[in-house]
Amino acid sequence: MLLLGIDIGTSSIKVSVVDADTRRCIAAVRYPDHRENDILAPFPGWAEQSPDLWWEQVRLAIRQLTAPGSFDAQAIAAIGIAYQMHGLVVVDRNGNALRDSIIWCDSRAVAIGEQAFSAIGKQHALAHLLNSPGNFTAAKWAWVKANEPDIYRKAHHIMLPGDYIALQLTGSATTTISALSEGIFWDFKANSISPDIVSHFGFDEAVFPDIVPVFGVHGMLRHDVAAELGLPPDIPVSYKAGDQPNNALSLHVLRAGEVAATAGTSGVIYAVSDQLVYDPESRVNTFAHVNYTPEDPRTGILLCINGTGILNRWVKSQLGAGLDYNRMNALASTIDPGSNGLHILPFGNGAERMLHNRIPGAAFLGIDLNTHGQAHVFRAAQEGIAYAFRYGLDVLRENGLAPAVIRAGRSNLFLSDLLTTIFVDVTQTAVELYDNDGSVGAALGAGIGAGIFTSPDDAFEGIKPLKTVEPTQDRTYESLYQEWKQLLDDRLSNLSIPTS
Repeated sequence: MLLLGIDIGTSSIKVSVVDADTRRCIAAVRYPDHRENDILAPFPGWAEQSPDLWWEQVRLAIRQLTAPGSFDAQAIAAIGIAYQMHGLVVVDRNGNALRDSIIWCDSRAVAIGEQAFSAIGKQHALAHLLNSPGNFTAAKWAWVKANEPDIYRKAHHIMLPGDYIALQLTGSATTTISALSEGIFWDFKANSISPDIVSHFGFDEAVFPDIVPVFGVHGMLRHDVAAELGLPPDIPVSYKAGDQPNNALSLHVLRAGEVAATAGTSGVIYAVSDQLVYDPESRVNTFAHVNYTPEDPRTGILLCINGTGILNRWVKSQLGAGLDYNRMNALASTIDPGSNGLHILPFGNGAERMLHNRIPGAAFLGIDLNTHGQAHVFRAAQEGIAYAFRYGLDVLRENGLAPAVIRAGRSNLFLSDLLTTIFVDVTQTAVELYDNDGSVGAALGAGIGAGIFTSPDDAFEGIKPLKTVEPTQDRTYESLYQEWKQLLDDRLSNLSIPTS
């Protein structure tokens, strides 16, 4: 019996097939594989992608996966979906997207969310929503209502990116409590769609799809889609979760106190709690985890840094012509810690929640035109990313979370031994690396949702880390981090916090 996992990333789509007996990935495809998808930015602070492009690439990836015949595609018994969080997809009655998706790093709705936070009442909003409306999906939908009334009027459903792909696969529109919470539509105390959000923005509740458990049947594969993709018809889409809750699932991070990290286009530290907790300053966010129920409220406390892997990608495209990431890492490793005084702030990808929704932009500071070269920039980029993680981890520590170990998949930036070592040394926190990723997690989630596994523990039976990286006793990076933090603080002192 086989399981298919789909991961709708910002840079690409990845699909994997997992053997349900061994829990091992037997085939995987990333599409596109030689480039990364663009983020459309027609105006400063905007960030959009086409839902139709995601759907086209999902189909192309699955066909590429099944074409070699290396496994029996007819043995696929369930499909799971992971997706980039917080994106707004608007569809008409026929399930067609009415506009490009306003994705997670778009900043246009910051002021709308801040105004709602004040109007609803900050303490009331935090107690019920566990977050400020901030720059999340609800505020983005309010922006559409105010600025694109024709699209607002035509909308039949609004949904998250994974909901859209499930709709195309099955013809059924569903959502989850986890998805509604990440959009800041869910009232944790009322256990319902938030009456405060609906009332304040004047939304019609009819636009929300039916609510189904994360591990549950979100529809059955359409016969025409099955024929096109070479899959059996009527298999269930039995799992659907945002990429960070799903990354935590893929690392078997399900219990209070367990912590996961990922470093793709954005960087995330994700800690599980059994309490309805929130950051009074809304620098980190609390959402319903994949195993959340009102009776057993497992929540995910998410620290997101928009500017991490996207900085490494930018450096590669602008300064690393002809180089792959392995060669960039090798060159960076020839430079001493501190990059000879060159510091990089990686915050060039929209409003940063941990910085109070300010947009400091990316910055290269301390460049010496007679000293610094390509390799210095490569190392300083990875150091700046690691420092941003340290800054965010300190915010989590202020909120009572002090992990002794962080689990991460050996993928994206954690493929870099240099980045991993810097991350561990600057945070003084061990990292366990696992041979897993989002698409594999989605496949295993599908097995849980379809009842093929008896429980999440059953799905991850025998999972062990590839290796554990422990902090060294050398505290060189502590002083270097403090230098970087002072540069960031100086930059932030000139930026006001959005209030209206």
